[in-house]
Amino acid sequence: MKKIITLALTALIIASSSCSNKKEEELRQQQALNEATTEELRSAVADRDQLLGLVNEISSGMDSIKQLENILAVNGRSELPGQRDQILSDIAAIQQTLEQRRQRLAELEKKLNSSNLSNSNLKKTIASLQSQIESQTREIETLRGNLNEAKASIENLNVQVDSLNTTVNTVVAERDSTDHVNNQLINELNTCYYAIGNKSELKENKIIETGFLRKTKIMEGEFDRAFFTTADKRTLTQIDLNSTKAEILTKQPAGSYTIDEVNGHKVLRITNPAQFWSLTNYLVIKID
Repeated sequence: MKKIITLALTALIIASSSCSNKKEEELRQQQALNEATTEELRSAVADRDQLLGLVNEISSGMDSIKQLENILAVNGRSELPGQRDQILSDIAAIQQTLEQRRQRLAELEKKLNSSNLSNSNLKKTIASLQSQIESQTREIETLRGNLNEAKASIENLNVQVDSLNTTVNTVVAERDSTDHVNNQLINELNTCYYAIGNKSELKENKIIETGFLRKTKIMEGEFDRAFFTTADKRTLTQIDLNSTKAEILTKQPAGSYTIDEVNGHKVLRITNPAQFWSLTNYLVIKID
């Protein structure tokens, strides 16, 4: 029971002391106001107005920082030329402004501390503004760091893009080279040769050999290749022979071609190219 009474009395004393301190401060402020000169009051009002102005300025400063943070968040991966320099310039300007506000606030704090008109509310306001300035300073340093990280990331991406472009160019060049070789091989595989001439012309160019009571024979590998016309199996479907007689001497399979007469002259028509050229790429036609 004694303990409870003791605790109650202690709480009452503390509350009474707190109220007493508050009343004492109010009395001190009222006394200071009564004793203050007109110049002191004018100076106090001016200091208060400066303090209120700083409140608004610091609030708008945070808005400027947030705006820069939003710009970085949106464009950090696709920085436009010159944009980084502009952001750095804005950061430097904000840092300079923060330093100026810190100095003004320190001067106001010094004046208010030496004035009899200072009170706890003003001191709390000054402490809050100092905390906000420090917070904004940290924010701006973080922003600068993020900007540097964004630059490093962009440079790294540029290196990767350059490397990728080099790889792509190499692959394209290799593909083009392969396509060129393939086309050459395909063209070579589809190249054919034909020669048209009478017996004397074919014999003179060492394409055939004949003799008394000997069958006409194609000379393999020894004939004059300049006498042959080069053609493409894929597009060669018809040869005008300009003769009334024609005979194929090479080993083209029967059924893969026809020899028709058009306007009194023989015309060779290749009806099945794959079969026609399956045994040899050379065609020798004797005309009379």
